[in-house]
Amino acid sequence: MAACFTHPLDLAKVRMQSLGPTVPSPSMLKILRHSVSNYGLRSVYTGLSASLMRQMTYSLVRLGSYEEMKRFMSENGRSPSAGKLLLAAGVAGGLGGIAGNPADILLVRMTSDSIRPPEKRYNYRNAITGLISLVKEDGQKGLARGLGTNTTRAVLMNTSQVGSYDFFKTTLLQYPIPLVNYQFHDGFFLHVVASLAAGTCGTTVCSPADVIRTRIMGSSGKASPIEVLVRSLREEGPAFMFKGWTPAWMRLGPNTVLMFVFFEQLKRGWSSLVPS
Repeated sequence: MAACFTHPLDLAKVRMQSLGPTVPSPSMLKILRHSVSNYGLRSVYTGLSASLMRQMTYSLVRLGSYEEMKRFMSENGRSPSAGKLLLAAGVAGGLGGIAGNPADILLVRMTSDSIRPPEKRYNYRNAITGLISLVKEDGQKGLARGLGTNTTRAVLMNTSQVGSYDFFKTTLLQYPIPLVNYQFHDGFFLHVVASLAAGTCGTTVCSPADVIRTRIMGSSGKASPIEVLVRSLREEGPAFMFKGWTPAWMRLGPNTVLMFVFFEQLKRGWSSLVPS
């Protein structure tokens, strides 16, 4: 559900990250406006099937395994320490990155296809046909393209998003806001504030790895992450590491809110069906 709401922002982010130094960097609004005016409103949902596949692999594994590790580390009903939560978030993120890598490749290629020259486009109709084409053209090794960078990004994302969400939520519940002396209570407003803070943290921490991952997965060559990093720094300067930060932040904030709201409801529903 969260992916359906935020996919246009993901599309704009990937296209901004994919553009090299030879093309002037357009704004998020310019990319979306150009897509709608030239290809219609449905074009901003190009690659949605890959995005849904990614949520059913990457997000399912990283959130599910994190909750299990958090439950395992809880002692006598007490929450684990911040260090243990960060460790659990990092491990869960790595597992999610491995599980979701093929879907990530498809998402990058499908959302950035229209900005490629016609002869270099992949033309995947949907995630399933794209997955079949990827295996046919690149073999099973193609499913692991950019795996190292993607796993690193997933560890950073889960640690800075999921781990910091728990940290911000707990901190806001324990201490009143300075100056205004406002005390949060466990509810929707707290979840929104904590997830926006976690989204800002996650977007900033993950941006460099996210840009490198996008460029590796979108290419058909065999450049290593170090080669991509060195070439991009030489041609574009350090600012390239934060290309697409604005749509990434605008996507991750509401995505985190929606993700945790739906996730909590699913957990409650599952607990009522299958008592522990």
